[in-house]
Amino acid sequence: MKTPKYWQSNSLTSKILSPIGKIYGLVTQLRLHFHQPKKVNVPVICVGNITAGGTGKTPVAISVAKMLIGAMYHPIFVSRGYGGKLQNVLVNNKKHTAQDVGDEPLLLAEQAPVVINADRYAAAELAIKEGADVVIMDDGFQNPTLSKDLSFLVFDGQYGIGNGKIIPAGPLRETFANGIKRADALIILGKDKHNLTTRSALPIFYGHTEPVQTTIENANVLAFAGIGHPQKFYHTLQQQGFNVMETIDFPDHHFYNKTELENILRRAKELNAEVYTTGKDFVKIPTLYHKSINVLEIAVVWDEPEKLLEFIRKKITSA
Repeated sequence: MKTPKYWQSNSLTSKILSPIGKIYGLVTQLRLHFHQPKKVNVPVICVGNITAGGTGKTPVAISVAKMLIGAMYHPIFVSRGYGGKLQNVLVNNKKHTAQDVGDEPLLLAEQAPVVINADRYAAAELAIKEGADVVIMDDGFQNPTLSKDLSFLVFDGQYGIGNGKIIPAGPLRETFANGIKRADALIILGKDKHNLTTRSALPIFYGHTEPVQTTIENANVLAFAGIGHPQKFYHTLQQQGFNVMETIDFPDHHFYNKTELENILRRAKELNAEVYTTGKDFVKIPTLYHKSINVLEIAVVWDEPEKLLEFIRKKITSA
């Protein structure tokens, strides 16, 4: 689905849907209350959120894994594998496709091994068999099957918690107050424009995303994306000096077909523009089109990386 615009305002639509959102939030809390999470023999770090789509949790999870690898740990990701058809497998980038394991796991697997299973406890057990000395959950903050030793809540500073209402009235999976009760720290990417820092006494770590490649000035671009907040991607291209002539939005986790890709390339030719998309979208595009489509890779840059790593090490050492 595309992120609805009314999620950012207290509109009539959000007010009408608010009672459904309250039921959704209640069901979430009941599921968490009546399920006893199981503990595994290695520390578990959860990089999650309480909002639907577009917070940057996958780049954060990748960055945390890189930190741990640099500190001589052997992390393995566990993921639900949203959109994929396989379960309880170790992702193989050379064999598996996004249709097999989902889009985000393919990105994660470029940095560290990934196990796919909707049952995160079963995934963690397989990860341990594969040699993990720490498990990183990409998402799963509301999943009750696996006990967490360290839980981060990731927020986009630009969007915050939107209108503060629960799905479908707003972007929240649960209330902010309920979420921070189970979290150990907040991560805010970008400037905190909604003063989230004043609403929690938890430790807060700040960072932002930056493109990996060198800036290219004045290149004409047609950009497309199927992510929670595609405007963030288009804005980043503009910040890098690209002339974004046209944009095309697709639903989050969208799988592209031949007709859509051919139409994109034909339109780009009409505009005399290069085609750019995100890494998350690129892994769902057939190899046939890879030479015609460029990727804007991004990475998280931390304000205080040493402080974050020390916080993580203390938490997982005492787990």
